[in-house]
Amino acid sequence: MAEANAAEDKNTQGNGVPQSSVPDDTTSFRKLSPKQKAALVVVAMGADRASQLYKYLSEPEIEDLTYEVARIGKTTNSQVESTLDEFYKLCLAHKMMTDGGMDYAKVVLEKAFGESTAKNLLDKVSKTLASKPFNFFSKGDPKALLSLLAPERPQVIALIMSYMEVAQSASVLENLPEEKRIPTVIAMANMDRVSPEAIAIVEAEMKRKFSTIITSEDNMSLGGIDYVADVMNHIDRSSEKKIFDELDVSNPDLSSEIKDKMFVFEDILTLDDRSVQRFIRDCDEKDVVFALKTASEEMKEIFFNNMSKRMAESVRDDMETKTNVRLKDVEEAQQRIVNLIRKLEAQGEVIINKGGDEDTIIV
Repeated sequence: MAEANAAEDKNTQGNGVPQSSVPDDTTSFRKLSPKQKAALVVVAMGADRASQLYKYLSEPEIEDLTYEVARIGKTTNSQVESTLDEFYKLCLAHKMMTDGGMDYAKVVLEKAFGESTAKNLLDKVSKTLASKPFNFFSKGDPKALLSLLAPERPQVIALIMSYMEVAQSASVLENLPEEKRIPTVIAMANMDRVSPEAIAIVEAEMKRKFSTIITSEDNMSLGGIDYVADVMNHIDRSSEKKIFDELDVSNPDLSSEIKDKMFVFEDILTLDDRSVQRFIRDCDEKDVVFALKTASEEMKEIFFNNMSKRMAESVRDDMETKTNVRLKDVEEAQQRIVNLIRKLEAQGEVIINKGGDEDTIIV
């Protein structure tokens, strides 16, 4: 009798419930398949949000997901919370890897979740990113990539460029044959969502030509005015001028839309004094000297009025002594200053007024 009571005590929790009747949520969570976890996320989102998500899925994926949702049955709060926690961490890892790179993501995730969890998240996200269409372009030699893209139609080039990083897209655009630059810019700007079928056709063509196996990805937001403006902000000033000179003639409305989204060196005239003072503080003085060589008197006045007296005297002296400056050096200096201003704007330290009610400043 004593042995029986001891056995019963051994198999009973402190609250008197036999251990065998309490579900081990941690174990059951680990046994869930990726599709079952996806179904839990969809259920937790609610019908309205889930219906929005379905628009981005292919028919087979919708069928698989709907099947899992239908058979999911009852779940515990712990299962749902664990699934949503994993989903959140994967989203966080994906954003950090795409925005800051693998090393940055690794450091942040290890600090937040520990080395083991960080490694698991990065491994999963790496596999997802590796399947991105045209991913092989990101690791290729720039000259080789250009030789592959140059013969293609502008619409094809635009589609592939839309999957690239902005800096890489800018490099491609700079070096495209001149007769293809404007059509490619227009094709990118007019691009919105691309169907899986269209991507599959382009991928099949690339596979046939380059013997590259590329997997398809479902509808994604690609191109658009904002993307083109970002690309144009990264190309050299000479190429930018040529593109806009031609675009002003062939498609002035589109040219105006893109310019409205951009910030160029001449737009420094629209900045408030505090913003000018802020970016000048971080400017290389040599860049200021070169950038002002071809600047208007109004632009020079903006700079000189917002820098220290000592710096203004130094810049003026250097501008007088530096002669035979190449236009390319001037344009590159101006572009570095523009890039600095855009960086400071992203950090909230400089205000760029692009027009519209959202740019109204209330003091």
